[in-house]
Amino acid sequence: MTSQRRIVTGVDFVSLPTSYFPDALHFYSEVLGLQCTARYTRERGGEFETGNLTLQLLNSEALGVSLDRSTHPVALHVEDVDEARSELEGRGVVFHGETLDTGVCRMAFFGDPDGNALVLHHRYAPRRSQSGGF
Repeated sequence: MTSQRRIVTGVDFVSLPTSYFPDALHFYSEVLGLQCTARYTRERGGEFETGNLTLQLLNSEALGVSLDRSTHPVALHVEDVDEARSELEGRGVVFHGETLDTGVCRMAFFGDPDGNALVLHHRYAPRRSQSGGF
Protein backbone atom coordinates (compact mmCIF):
# COMPACT_ATOMS: atom_id res chain seq x y z
CA MET A 1 0.00 0.00 0.00
CA THR A 2 1.22 3.46 -0.81
CA SER A 3 1.60 6.22 1.73
CA GLN A 4 -0.46 8.68 -0.31
CA ARG A 5 -3.15 10.72 1.37
CA ARG A 6 -6.61 9.13 1.20
CA ILE A 7 -8.76 11.26 -1.08
CA VAL A 8 -12.15 9.50 -1.01
CA THR A 9 -13.62 9.21 2.48
CA GLY A 10 -17.10 7.87 1.72
CA VAL A 11 -20.03 7.76 -0.66
CA ASP A 12 -22.66 10.48 -0.26
CA PHE A 13 -25.36 9.29 -2.65
CA VAL A 14 -26.23 6.83 -5.38
CA SER A 15 -28.51 7.91 -8.24
CA LEU A 16 -31.26 5.71 -9.63
CA PRO A 17 -33.45 6.58 -12.61
CA THR A 18 -37.21 6.82 -12.54
CA SER A 19 -39.78 7.37 -15.25
CA TYR A 20 -42.40 8.84 -12.90
CA PHE A 21 -41.30 10.38 -9.62
CA PRO A 22 -44.68 10.13 -7.81
CA ASP A 23 -44.48 6.32 -8.13
CA ALA A 24 -40.89 6.34 -6.87
CA LEU A 25 -41.89 8.64 -4.00
CA HIS A 26 -44.64 6.22 -2.95
CA PHE A 27 -42.41 3.15 -3.24
CA TYR A 28 -39.35 4.49 -1.44
CA SER A 29 -41.24 6.38 1.29
CA GLU A 30 -44.43 4.34 1.83
CA VAL A 31 -43.37 0.81 0.86
CA LEU A 32 -39.72 0.83 1.98
CA GLY A 33 -40.27 3.38 4.74
CA LEU A 34 -37.38 5.68 3.82
CA GLN A 35 -37.54 9.36 4.69
CA CYS A 36 -37.73 11.70 1.68
CA THR A 37 -35.46 14.60 2.63
CA ALA A 38 -35.53 16.52 -0.66
CA ARG A 39 -38.00 16.90 -3.53
CA TYR A 40 -36.84 18.59 -6.68
CA THR A 41 -39.00 21.02 -8.64
CA ARG A 42 -41.35 19.83 -11.37
CA GLU A 43 -41.21 16.20 -10.17
CA ARG A 44 -37.60 15.84 -11.38
CA GLY A 45 -36.72 13.65 -8.42
CA GLY A 46 -35.84 13.53 -4.79
CA GLU A 47 -33.62 12.07 -2.10
CA PHE A 48 -34.29 9.25 0.35
CA GLU A 49 -32.23 8.45 3.44
CA THR A 50 -31.14 4.89 4.26
CA GLY A 51 -29.13 5.76 7.36
CA ASN A 52 -25.67 5.76 5.83
CA LEU A 53 -26.31 6.56 2.16
CA THR A 54 -28.73 8.78 0.26
CA LEU A 55 -30.65 7.31 -2.66
CA GLN A 56 -31.29 9.99 -5.27
CA LEU A 57 -34.16 9.21 -7.65
CA LEU A 58 -34.06 11.24 -10.87
CA ASN A 59 -36.76 11.49 -13.52
CA SER A 60 -34.71 10.64 -16.59
CA GLU A 61 -37.10 12.12 -19.17
CA ALA A 62 -37.37 15.42 -17.30
CA LEU A 63 -33.58 15.65 -17.44
CA GLY A 64 -33.42 14.74 -21.12
CA VAL A 65 -31.63 11.41 -20.70
CA SER A 66 -32.72 7.86 -21.43
CA LEU A 67 -34.05 5.69 -18.63
CA ASP A 68 -31.36 3.04 -18.14
CA ARG A 69 -32.39 1.10 -15.08
CA SER A 70 -29.73 -0.13 -12.69
CA THR A 71 -29.34 -3.90 -13.05
CA HIS A 72 -26.72 -4.26 -10.32
CA PRO A 73 -28.55 -4.12 -6.99
CA VAL A 74 -28.24 -1.54 -4.29
CA ALA A 75 -27.88 -3.58 -1.08
CA LEU A 76 -30.25 -2.30 1.58
CA HIS A 77 -29.13 -3.35 5.06
CA VAL A 78 -31.76 -4.99 7.27
CA GLU A 79 -31.36 -6.78 10.60
CA ASP A 80 -33.50 -9.77 9.57
CA VAL A 81 -33.89 -10.54 5.85
CA ASP A 82 -36.75 -13.03 6.31
CA GLU A 83 -38.76 -10.65 8.50
CA ALA A 84 -38.18 -7.67 6.18
CA ARG A 85 -39.02 -9.75 3.12
CA SER A 86 -42.26 -10.94 4.66
CA GLU A 87 -43.28 -7.42 5.60
CA LEU A 88 -42.48 -6.06 2.12
CA GLU A 89 -44.32 -8.95 0.44
CA GLY A 90 -47.34 -7.90 2.51
CA ARG A 91 -46.96 -4.43 0.99
CA GLY A 92 -46.98 -5.86 -2.54
CA VAL A 93 -43.27 -6.22 -3.29
CA VAL A 94 -42.48 -9.18 -5.55
CA PHE A 95 -39.13 -10.85 -4.92
CA HIS A 96 -37.00 -12.60 -7.53
CA GLY A 97 -36.38 -16.16 -6.35
CA GLU A 98 -35.73 -17.51 -2.90
CA THR A 99 -33.67 -15.82 -0.21
CA LEU A 100 -30.00 -16.57 -0.79
CA ASP A 101 -27.62 -17.57 2.01
CA THR A 102 -23.99 -17.27 0.92
CA GLY A 103 -22.40 -18.51 4.14
CA VAL A 104 -21.50 -14.89 4.90
CA CYS A 105 -24.76 -13.04 4.36
CA ARG A 106 -28.43 -13.44 3.49
CA MET A 107 -29.96 -11.65 0.50
CA ALA A 108 -33.42 -11.28 -1.05
CA PHE A 109 -33.60 -9.66 -4.51
CA PHE A 110 -36.39 -7.41 -5.83
CA GLY A 111 -36.87 -4.26 -7.87
CA ASP A 112 -38.48 -0.85 -7.65
CA PRO A 113 -41.36 0.25 -9.94
CA ASP A 114 -38.87 1.17 -12.70
CA GLY A 115 -37.03 -2.14 -12.49
CA ASN A 116 -33.96 -0.85 -10.65
CA ALA A 117 -32.39 -3.80 -8.85
CA LEU A 118 -32.49 -3.78 -5.04
CA VAL A 119 -31.60 -6.42 -2.46
CA LEU A 120 -32.33 -6.83 1.22
CA HIS A 121 -28.99 -7.70 2.78
CA HIS A 122 -27.68 -8.83 6.14
CA ARG A 123 -24.07 -9.84 6.74
CA TYR A 124 -23.79 -12.24 9.68
CA ALA A 125 -20.14 -13.30 9.34
CA PRO A 126 -17.20 -10.98 9.98
CA ARG A 127 -15.44 -9.42 7.01
CA ARG A 128 -12.29 -11.22 5.99
CA SER A 129 -9.36 -9.88 4.10
CA GLN A 130 -8.84 -12.25 1.21
CA SER A 131 -8.40 -12.28 -2.51
CA GLY A 132 -11.00 -13.86 -4.70
CA GLY A 133 -14.55 -14.29 -3.55
CA PHE A 134 -17.83 -15.47 -4.95
